[in-house]
Amino acid sequence: MPRTTRAHTVARHLVSGGLTHLRLTETEQKELHPADPETDGFALRQHFDEAGTLVVIAGGYGPDWFTTMREIRHRLEQPYVKCTVLTDAPGLDVHEVLVRWATSAELQNRKRARARSQAPLLALLRQQDAATKAVAERQALEDAGQSALW
Repeated sequence: MPRTTRAHTVARHLVSGGLTHLRLTETEQKELHPADPETDGFALRQHFDEAGTLVVIAGGYGPDWFTTMREIRHRLEQPYVKCTVLTDAPGLDVHEVLVRWATSAELQNRKRARARSQAPLLALLRQQDAATKAVAERQALEDAGQSALW
């Protein structure tokens, strides 16, 4: 059975990421249109998923609620937060996502995907470091007066 996900933990991660907690009640979240609040922010509510695990539903609100949703997903799927954000869970509105703790398999898959996406950049950096080191060694030999040997 997956771990219980608490709203106050998710809220702490989102607030520390710079998002505004609107503190809407569950009925306000269900009745309110996402663009109605004047300030951009998020609201959370607890929910039991189909397996009976306590999870969190996060909703983006405000004039730019779509950007808020993107920030919620980005912040919660960071390696140090270790959450999974699902957009296709049953019963969610267009401005809501389901948040639960990530499994170790999901975290490993994210780690491998990040390594694959960063591989070309790391190869380029290693190549540049090797070229810089070779130039520095050649310059050191020339400064030592041994350029005729090479």
